[in-house]
Amino acid sequence: MSLIDELKRRKLVQWALAYAAGAWAVLQVLSLLIGAYHWPDSALRIAIVVVAVGFLITLVLAWYHGERGEQRLSRNEMLLLAILIALGGGLAWRTAHAPDSMATSAAVSQPIAAATAVAPKKSIAVLPFVNMSGDKDNEYFSDGMSEEILNALAKVKDLKVAGRTWSFYYKGRNEDLRSIGKALGVANVLEGSVRKQGEKVRITAQLIRTDDDFHLWSETYDGDLKDVFALQERIARAITDQLQVVLAGKQAERLVNAGTENPEAYALFLQATGTFNRRDGKHFPDAIAQLTEAIRLDPNFARAHSRLAAIHAVAATYMQTTSLAATHVAAELHLQAAIKLDPGLAEPYAVLGYLRTEQRRQVEGELAFRRALELDPDDVTANFWHGISLVRDGYTKQGIATLDHVLAIDPLLPNGLSWRGVQYAYAGDTANAERLVRRATDVGLASGGWGMSIVAEARGQKLEAIKQLTSFLRNIMPGFPPDDSGILAEGIYGDTPARAKALALVDRYLAGKPASLNSGMLLALFRLGEPARALTLAPERLTGNDGVYMTLLWSPDGRAVRAAPEFQTFIHRFGLVELWDKYGAPDLCQKNAAGDYVCE
Repeated sequence: MSLIDELKRRKLVQWALAYAAGAWAVLQVLSLLIGAYHWPDSALRIAIVVVAVGFLITLVLAWYHGERGEQRLSRNEMLLLAILIALGGGLAWRTAHAPDSMATSAAVSQPIAAATAVAPKKSIAVLPFVNMSGDKDNEYFSDGMSEEILNALAKVKDLKVAGRTWSFYYKGRNEDLRSIGKALGVANVLEGSVRKQGEKVRITAQLIRTDDDFHLWSETYDGDLKDVFALQERIARAITDQLQVVLAGKQAERLVNAGTENPEAYALFLQATGTFNRRDGKHFPDAIAQLTEAIRLDPNFARAHSRLAAIHAVAATYMQTTSLAATHVAAELHLQAAIKLDPGLAEPYAVLGYLRTEQRRQVEGELAFRRALELDPDDVTANFWHGISLVRDGYTKQGIATLDHVLAIDPLLPNGLSWRGVQYAYAGDTANAERLVRRATDVGLASGGWGMSIVAEARGQKLEAIKQLTSFLRNIMPGFPPDDSGILAEGIYGDTPARAKALALVDRYLAGKPASLNSGMLLALFRLGEPARALTLAPERLTGNDGVYMTLLWSPDGRAVRAAPEFQTFIHRFGLVELWDKYGAPDLCQKNAAGDYVCE
């Protein structure tokens, strides 16, 4: 008997066709369920594997029953098939639900989508362009190209654009575009590459639909460095055309505005911006030199003035400076120049707000922040600095709401995650605090030990709290001997001798009569049981980073501080009373009949 005759006798073909028809129907239904409930693609892949295994089992059973001359399944055989189907279904279900549980319980494996179930058609993520120049030093240029296009698109009405930090999270990860689209809640992704050789530039860009990897548009642009602004404009305009976005006002004429027509000045600006975005304090002097040269090349480059002001404003936190007053003067000089050159820029007003609050001129700071947010309500820097200012000054609920808005705009902003995590920690929500702070460190924040030390303390993990606080203090105490941060941390969490050693260190520091105070030292005084000294010292000299210890005042641990007699003098000298009189009492305080603020 031939093989074909044997297959016919055992009815293998009929069994195979019947199974294939049934499996096809099951997979179609499962595909609909995956789309409706947003299960991952792996659920469908596992189902296909289960179906394939079932097909082999079916053929074996068909051959066996054909030999016996039967086509019915026995009870035991049906039980075996049911068990196999249940195991396969269970595996598929587990895989379908695994990402949600991992996203809520672990640190970053990938961003969690805050978007709606179905991404808007007019939505896009601009991924970092790949540097194809063969020179890693040109990385700033490829990053800058994509960031400029992202910034331009973010200002287009009715176009949803994923935040910079969120998009840049995928740099070098080679993730599937469909997964990126789901994670970022966008329907389209722009990716590309930049090749810069001498004065020549080649930019390749492609717009891809994330649900099916369909290439909507792709183009390669060649030119010289002097053409880079026109190339950016052509790419951005091609995207808005493809997504059928209507441009109005000035955007109809020009989308990308680099702020200069000098390509060399622009390249220097991009280099310095990369340093600022990373808060890379070691290279702040390089960034300052680059922006200074950019301004020399183009004195009307408002964005360069603004970015230089921002770097000077935060310099005391990230680099060792000889004079906090000098950095403030430099920041003031450049932010005023930026405002004069381009009154429509939000960043210089945000820098002004940050500067004024650090100078204890709270009302002026609040007015500057409000002006920045009038010009650009979704400016990440303005919202972030305003949020921490509100938290610092006692408006905790409003500050938290602002930080939540920051993370809605840019969900992986490291500093935003850290500050929001600290507020969770102070509220007693250690699980969310740890989740956000770990995420902040995973995306590059060096000062995540602040929040993690509070989490460890809440859990009674003294050694971990010391380790984390040591790491944080070392980050905000540039120029101090490395051992100092450990001595302070051990004094805060350790025994009486450790506390005495830490206080002796603070005393030696203060005996040197520093022109400005380090915020870490003030934080240590508050935590070492010396709130009266801290409240007296803080208004006397600037720190450049008051938020580190000021947020402690409004935490549960700050109750004793708020009840101290020195607190009333402190809030007057710090400018808080003037602020509260203008904008209302903070969350934990109310004004009594005598006109004093009484805080719980």
